[in-house]
Amino acid sequence: MRPWIRILGIDPGFRYTGFGVIESNGQESRHIGSGVIKAIAADAPTARLHIIFDEVANLVTEYQPSELSIERVFVHRNPDSALKLGQARAAAICATFSADLPVYEYAARQVKQAVVGKGGAQKDQVQHMVRILLNLSEPVVGDAADALGIALCHAHTRSSQELLKEAMV
Repeated sequence: MRPWIRILGIDPGFRYTGFGVIESNGQESRHIGSGVIKAIAADAPTARLHIIFDEVANLVTEYQPSELSIERVFVHRNPDSALKLGQARAAAICATFSADLPVYEYAARQVKQAVVGKGGAQKDQVQHMVRILLNLSEPVVGDAADALGIALCHAHTRSSQELLKEAMV
């Protein structure tokens, strides 16, 4: 039996940053906490980044994760949005530096593939599978569900990589 590890998943956003904390032993995962950091109340961009930084630092102190998983920036049409997302992501990552957490990054398609089984899954499918995989009685929606999906993706990826290492020995 592998030891349980605590993973903090972050779905970064300039207005809303989702977070999800799980524990996983490679075979099963359990929900520890989740929610949304709301930086929308701040007018100045630097104030929003400050909120994200402070709140993620508080999460690290409260939940004591051993690893961080975070969604990669996706650039589609609006480069300004991608830059803001990158700044929010950086604020979240930098907030974990004092805990010296290893950081693992996943593309949205990787998360959907790991959680739902197909990279083109819809948000409601991810939310449904997060609820099932974590055996939750209540649905988790929006950015919190996405963050839990990112944490689950890391737990699955981590487990697969450990199995591969064992097979090569």
